[in-house]
Amino acid sequence: MQVSRVVEYVFFFGLLGLAGYMVWQIISPFITALALAAVIVTICQPVYNAIRKRMPRQNKSLAAFFSTVIVLFVIIVPLVLITSVIVREVVAFYEDFDSGSMSIQSSITSLEATIQTVVPDFEVDLNKQIKSSAEWVTGNLSQIFAGTVSVIFIFFISLIGSFYFFRDGRELLQLVIKASPLPDHEDVIIFERMAKAVRAVATGTLLVALIQGTLVALGFTLFGIDRAILWGSIASVGALMPGIGTTIVTAPAIIYLFFTGEIINAVGLLIWSTLIVGLVDNLIGPYLISRGNNLHPFIILISVLGGISLFGPVGFIVGPVIVTLFLVLLEIYNQYIVQEQRIADTENEEE
Repeated sequence: MQVSRVVEYVFFFGLLGLAGYMVWQIISPFITALALAAVIVTICQPVYNAIRKRMPRQNKSLAAFFSTVIVLFVIIVPLVLITSVIVREVVAFYEDFDSGSMSIQSSITSLEATIQTVVPDFEVDLNKQIKSSAEWVTGNLSQIFAGTVSVIFIFFISLIGSFYFFRDGRELLQLVIKASPLPDHEDVIIFERMAKAVRAVATGTLLVALIQGTLVALGFTLFGIDRAILWGSIASVGALMPGIGTTIVTAPAIIYLFFTGEIINAVGLLIWSTLIVGLVDNLIGPYLISRGNNLHPFIILISVLGGISLFGPVGFIVGPVIVTLFLVLLEIYNQYIVQEQRIADTENEEE
């Protein structure tokens, strides 16, 4: 290769790398919002297709507008409100616990005293442990939720991104496929598998967890447990834990009601948790989760918690999506590259 050609390549790829770096610096503040928009559009694409068929001349802009309005009122607004409420609930819980105004503290002390009559060496100091946990969560709210204003801004950008992804998503996808060095059919397989996996995770495991958390919050409200929304959100995370589920919240609540003399409420919450919440887990859950390839529940749990710590509340969805992308790429690698290598090795041996 001529020296001048080498200089041209070095200059071109150097300029390309510099431009790419600057573009990343420009879009990096919005990467979470754009990722959320891409996930929302992937999940809601069937809705957009159905709406577009009913639009005059199948107008893409009108279909994208109405689809975005549906996303706003069905997904964005509820997520913003729930996030804000959870933040206030956690802060209020810590302030009440720190001031000693919660009756739960005396109940926990009484429970520990009861246990110590049976196990004299039992010294856990649950009040201190709960206070430390609440203090840690409160102190890291700015990192976990990035502030309510920031959350609203992210959802606002994701809403705008959703409109353009609905309208021009196919064209953008074709540009990515053409720019990718992989064969086009492999790019198509990757995107199809990712879309299928995203819909399966979002409308399967995560949806079941959200439904169970909502039912737990409703049950806590009915049977006299304070901070029902806070405990319901924790129950949603617990629902992702294999073998544990919502009992991480409901079992302590039932025990608490029993030791505080609220026998009727304790029995009522036990029945509610077993029949109503359990119905979702045992009947509706398997139906929703079976619709597509799903991640293992433990992997979803780790990806959700890691996603929240990295991206804020939208990490509840973005985390599993990133893990899904990684696993799909591994599967593509194993299915196509490794197998092709094996075929090539077999042909060489035959020669």
